[in-house]
This record gives sequence, C-alpha cells and structure tokens, in this order.
Amino acid sequence: MSTKKHILNPNNWVNLHADYLFNYTISRVNNHDLAKDLVQDTFFAGLKAMDNFQGKASERTWLIAILKRKIIDYYRKINSVKGKAEVKMNFYSDGEREGEWIEERVPNSWGNEIEKNIENSELSTALEKCIDSLPEKYAIVFKMKTIQQFETEEICKELDITASNLWVIIHRARTQLRKCMEDNWFNN
Repeated sequence: MSTKKHILNPNNWVNLHADYLFNYTISRVNNHDLAKDLVQDTFFAGLKAMDNFQGKASERTWLIAILKRKIIDYYRKINSVKGKAEVKMNFYSDGEREGEWIEERVPNSWGNEIEKNIENSELSTALEKCIDSLPEKYAIVFKMKTIQQFETEEICKELDITASNLWVIIHRARTQLRKCMEDNWFNN
C-alpha cells in the first residue's frame, strides 16, 4: 500500500489557493485588507518553510495550517498588552523621538481615575444590556467564545452546532451588538 506524496508548486499558489485562503480568512477576521495581508504572509511563510513540507498533506491543507497559525498570532497580538500598545499613540511624528511611544512607554494613567472608572462602569452596563438583548443562542455563543474564551470545538460540541454555524452566529451577534452600542452608548 503506497501513499501519494504531495509536492509543492509555489508558482501556482496564487492561482490555485488565493481565493480559497482569502475566503477562509475573511470569515475569521472580517477585514478585507487584513485578510489579504494574512494570505500574503501565509504564502511568504510557506516559501520560507518549503524544506519542512513532508508531502503527507495536500498543498492547500499545508497552507491552511500555516494560515491558521497566522490568524491565531494576529489575535494573540492584538489581545496582548504589547499588541494593544502597538496601536501607536504616536505624539512624536518627527525628530529624535519619532515613533518612540509604544509598548512599555505608553503611560499607565491618563488622568482622573475616578472619571475613567465611572465611564468604564457605564460602558460595561451598556454592553451587558446589549448582550442581554441578543437572541438567547447568540448571547450564549458570544459569551462562550468572546468572554469565557472557550475553544470553537468545545462550543460546537456543547451546543451541538457546526463551526461554520458558530461563526455565522458570532458575526450576527457582533453586528447586533455594534448597532445596540451605537444606539445606546456612542450616541448619548
């Protein structure tokens, strides 16, 4: 019994896999430019890691595995302290201090803590009301995935839904939450 050994052909990656990888990515990050960047990063990482390809999986499966890691890395980065700090609050746009104000250089306090705590409390209350206004299934899935940080597989097993159904529910919940927050918090 012989198993077919797959080969890589990077010259055809864009034609054969770019659309599939983009569609896979856009359903997870919901940002066209970011999705394109992640697919491009995947192709680049694939080129760099070609020597590690053993031929056990198809080219597309191997690229999807790389892409999944890129997406996870992206979410880890934006949710880390460092990632949040890298959303540059760059008050220095020229001279010696240009681009310097990131990571640990971000000030810990911007001023009146009491005001901030009240505002955070009000924001938290508004967000809780918006989550409570979601359809029950949307609220449960949203809380499990976003707040309690359950893995997709755990949620799907627990609620007996497919992964694609989960992502549709998350997308719809986020859309409804955005509208609710715009109506009840940002327009006050």
